[in-house]
Amino acid sequence: MKQEKLPLARLRQLSEHMPFNRSLGLRVAKTHEDGVTIEIPIRDDMRNLAGVLHGGVSATIADAAVGIAVLRHFGGERACTTVDLKINYFRPISEGKVVARSKLIRVGNHLAVGTVELKDAAGNLAGFATATYMLLEWPARIKIKK
Repeated sequence: MKQEKLPLARLRQLSEHMPFNRSLGLRVAKTHEDGVTIEIPIRDDMRNLAGVLHGGVSATIADAAVGIAVLRHFGGERACTTVDLKINYFRPISEGKVVARSKLIRVGNHLAVGTVELKDAAGNLAGFATATYMLLEWPARIKIKK
């Protein structure tokens, strides 16, 4: 039986319920048939010594973009965890926000693989990532009232 994908409002509600996402200021901006777009505002505490966004923050948002896409794909009912993340950085991001557009390229019985384009607020491509998630056998633990 095919699982119904989560609508944007419900996905935002689930994402905002995760303390880590809240700490980043993460917002689910848009859903797509094959993934999601999320964004985070750049804050001073996210910068490295050069004054630009720390690469770990970019990796985190790429990871979250695929994870949220997997969550949506399974209607919020299937738990998953990252098993691999590869990121290429093309340009620094210093102001505004980071926008991450994920695309699920394969969802199997045990693994899901997605790609992410990372862009700055002006739409310039700043990085590209691939992430692999293991699909866990137990249901997702994040539950909030509908």
